[in-house]
Amino acid sequence: MAITGIDGVVYGVNDMEKSRKYFADWGLRKAKSGKTESILTTANGAEVLLRTTAKDMPPAIEHGATLREIVWRVSAKKDLRDIEKELSKDREVTTDKAGVLHSIDDLGLGIAFRVAKPGKMKQAEPPMNSPISINRVDKRATYYDRAQPLTIGHCVFMAPDIKKMERFYTKRLGFRVSDYYTGRGVFLRCSPRGAHHNLFFLESEDGSAKLNHVAFGVRDIHEMFAGGAHHQAQGWKTHIGPGRHHISS
Repeated sequence: MAITGIDGVVYGVNDMEKSRKYFADWGLRKAKSGKTESILTTANGAEVLLRTTAKDMPPAIEHGATLREIVWRVSAKKDLRDIEKELSKDREVTTDKAGVLHSIDDLGLGIAFRVAKPGKMKQAEPPMNSPISINRVDKRATYYDRAQPLTIGHCVFMAPDIKKMERFYTKRLGFRVSDYYTGRGVFLRCSPRGAHHNLFFLESEDGSAKLNHVAFGVRDIHEMFAGGAHHQAQGWKTHIGPGRHHISS
């Protein structure tokens, strides 16, 4: 099963206008704006879908507005057939009119799979200077006034049984363990080579399932700072950072 990355996330939201503004201020491109559904995209075509009607979404793993489904990108239609065959052994699997496969993982979270072509990304490596390595001479540094995320990098959830989640994703969908946060969590990536992780499950202290965060990839650390500064300037509150993520850094 050639799962290559996150192609979209689906949120169930209560306030469409506020939710849409949040992600637009974050730097995502508006692709569709509606009262019951809105779509915003990253540079590689990954989508953030915002929906208000429960009938269009899997059940929520927690109360309130939260992430309802992760859409995984696969390489070919054969991968969809292989995933359907495997998951159909013990759970319902459906295919919608667009050919997207839908099911539920062992956390109760919606999971979907589709063949998708990545969008075009401009990933020029800007030269940087340090005290011992001067690579940018007589040129201004790259300046960002805000972020324009390239990708959806990973999702993190609190889970009551992290071993159960590890077994499901490695045994059933072919994910690899990247790393362990010993006794607390497991990092998983969907392909042999790629980012450090696409999923991270942290052991829940109260035994409930919860969304922790969704991470977006940007070009460099300067864009990260600019994105945070712009988001704050629009009136949104930063929970923590910027700073170094010691776990998995």
